[in-house]
Amino acid sequence: MTDIAIVDYGMGNLRSVSKALEHVAPTASIIVTSNPAEVQKAARVVFPGQGAMPNCMKEMDARGLRGAVLEAAANKPFLGICIGLQMLFEVSEEGNVKGLGILPGKVIQFTTMEDTSGQKLKVPHMGWNQVYQSAEHPMWKGIAKDTRFYFVHSYYVETADPEPVAGYSFYPFQFTCAVARDNIFAVQFHPEKSDIAGLTLLKNFVLWEPLIRR
Repeated sequence: MTDIAIVDYGMGNLRSVSKALEHVAPTASIIVTSNPAEVQKAARVVFPGQGAMPNCMKEMDARGLRGAVLEAAANKPFLGICIGLQMLFEVSEEGNVKGLGILPGKVIQFTTMEDTSGQKLKVPHMGWNQVYQSAEHPMWKGIAKDTRFYFVHSYYVETADPEPVAGYSFYPFQFTCAVARDNIFAVQFHPEKSDIAGLTLLKNFVLWEPLIRR
């Protein structure tokens, strides 16, 4: 059995994610795959992504990956990164496209904003920003509660239920940047680009043994 499958749907920073996981888990078998059967066989699944949500959903379906991703999100440790967070929700303003509907809520676009000094903030939100942990979680082990991670995104999630929120950031208002439910953990930032803190989070994922609700 493959230890970790990284879902390849033609979008996303796959090589960086793969190399980061290989660094923190040098003895693990890690594959980048667009084969639904290989995703199903893996013990853990990572869904990374960057780009447009409509293209993400379209390409995932074109490769027949929807069923395998839904199954992984229900039955094994699952890590979503960037678009891999957004697609868990019901709908996105980006193209008015439906997500997987695993978590209640929607994906909203950042609009023109100003900081407290009146200076306009750029969209996309790009660069290092502090992440504040909302609750204790094994994925945060060894990571300070206000650690900086690297972001690149023009959309953010608005949860219909506060229960899954695992972390938040500010740009300039508070927005959800990490969610957790059962065997699912997903983040808006890019751990593979976030230096030691990001590698720590990925290492935590490799070791994480969540309770799977059947």
